[in-house]
Amino acid sequence: MNSELRMFAPCPRGLEPLAAEELTALGAQRVAPVDGGVGFTGEERLLYRANLESRLASRVLLEVGASAYRTEEDLYRAAREIDWPAAFDPARTIRVAVAAVNSPLKSIDFVTLRVKDAVCDRFRAAAGVRPSVETRHPDVRIHVFLDASRAIFYLDTSGEPLFKRGWRTGTIDAPLRENLAAGILMLAGWKPGVPLLDPMCGGGTFLLEAGAMSLGMPPGAERGFGFERLARYDARLWREVRDAASARKLPVATLPIHGADHDARAIRASQETLRRAGLDAAVTLQQADIFALTPPVDSGVLVANPPYAVRIGEQNALAELYPRLGDRLKQHFAGWRCCFFTADMRLPKLIGLKPTRRIPLYNGALECRLYEFAIVAGSMRSTGAPHPPAINARPTSDRPHANKTK
Repeated sequence: MNSELRMFAPCPRGLEPLAAEELTALGAQRVAPVDGGVGFTGEERLLYRANLESRLASRVLLEVGASAYRTEEDLYRAAREIDWPAAFDPARTIRVAVAAVNSPLKSIDFVTLRVKDAVCDRFRAAAGVRPSVETRHPDVRIHVFLDASRAIFYLDTSGEPLFKRGWRTGTIDAPLRENLAAGILMLAGWKPGVPLLDPMCGGGTFLLEAGAMSLGMPPGAERGFGFERLARYDARLWREVRDAASARKLPVATLPIHGADHDARAIRASQETLRRAGLDAAVTLQQADIFALTPPVDSGVLVANPPYAVRIGEQNALAELYPRLGDRLKQHFAGWRCCFFTADMRLPKLIGLKPTRRIPLYNGALECRLYEFAIVAGSMRSTGAPHPPAINARPTSDRPHANKTK
């Protein structure tokens, strides 16, 4: 088994520097953040740890081949040279996914078909049998990334995306994926032990991630992984990694993490999800409108994901809501750092507060911003008001990253 593996961890766009720091802390070497993810190297233990413990990665992809190409037939030949029978059993079902940036090839669907043919032909030549294709819930996922002249072939060691922690009941839509929510908390400067309030908690994603971070709960502890279906799977090593992570968990205790929502259905869904995660005794929830809510302590971090306006009527409603929200924050939340993640670029102007930071992020393909407002006593509409420094503030550009992944 190769002692140094080449891996790539896709993550939400805008979180690449944080993901690089996280992977480095887990033991990754040759860490190289790029738009849309982080390349790195390490041993098998790191592959398992990254899947189990990364809060920011969407997947962990293991590189199994790379080649220059010009045509679809070049890709077929390159894929057929890879020893797929050594990687997994032909009884496993497969799915091939192709992503491309600046590729000269016209049809991604045709490339996907040719790579699938190459994998099956290699199995047929080696053993006389071939794996079946399963597009919804495959045992093995094969990823191919194409740039203008080079193809990289990966085995997906995660299976289901890593933001699927295994806690959700599915009774209410979660507008934020868990890894994006974890990244927003980090960018907001929140750390375990710092009071946190989400006054529009919805399905409770921020609360879940903050609770798990506070108690050192591995985000992948309640789910399975794609590497368990690969020939390289080392059950003893995986048990060691899992036991070591479990030993670092803290006992459940009441945490300074608070959530509220005006919708009783959202509060029930959050309660159930927190219960499934074992965090129901750690997080305080209440049904309350944000305009009737008072801060639970004198200072802390408020993080919220306000609703996005799509139709004209919704846009008008939010245009009326934001000024009231700004007034509420000024009147009741002095001493708090308030962070709003939104796709509505009107928010700073309409809320009537000057952002101390504005960080470009993406929610899937949707361009968003994380706006931070440091609330001080008195009006912040005037210029020159002093702002307390943000924890872990990192300088950022307001220009979003170029989209280079699919």
